[in-house]
Amino acid sequence: MKKEDKEILIAKLGEKINEYPHFYLVDVHGLNAEATSNLRRKCFGAGIKMVVVKNTLLQKALEKSEVDYSPLFDSLKGSTAVFFTQVANAPAKLLKEVGKDGVPGLKAAYAEEGFYVGADQLDALCSIKSKNEVIADVVALLQSPAKNVISALQSGGQTIHGVLKTLGERPE
Repeated sequence: MKKEDKEILIAKLGEKINEYPHFYLVDVHGLNAEATSNLRRKCFGAGIKMVVVKNTLLQKALEKSEVDYSPLFDSLKGSTAVFFTQVANAPAKLLKEVGKDGVPGLKAAYAEEGFYVGADQLDALCSIKSKNEVIADVVALLQSPAKNVISALQSGGQTIHGVLKTLGERPE
């Protein structure tokens, strides 16, 4: 491959790294063409962009980035695919679903501005909540006290109404 072609690929990888806030490095060694095609299809359905890369080109693209990705460099060995995503936990859930037999396996990930190195980090990555999930949790927490107050006022109003009705019906 010519040096100019490599520079173009490094630049495109750099654009992808800047475009997507989260990415996973996945070991795709041992996947045949059919399994790779099925994995790409599942990635597409989950909103994940899968790119198979040369480790040296990816490392050069990561080095040119503004963020220090050096904790991921030791994971750049063997066959590597990069899963780019907007949702931090989507690739982890996909890998857990399709990787029951160990292929493909997680090498490392950069999610929510943190580094996760090693296949043992898959459960931690699955438990990361997406932005929409966190917003839903916050809204539910904010609504809970308001619902309790409204419920207390409504039940209190019914109680007061019952007491007043009883007092009004009582002979003097």
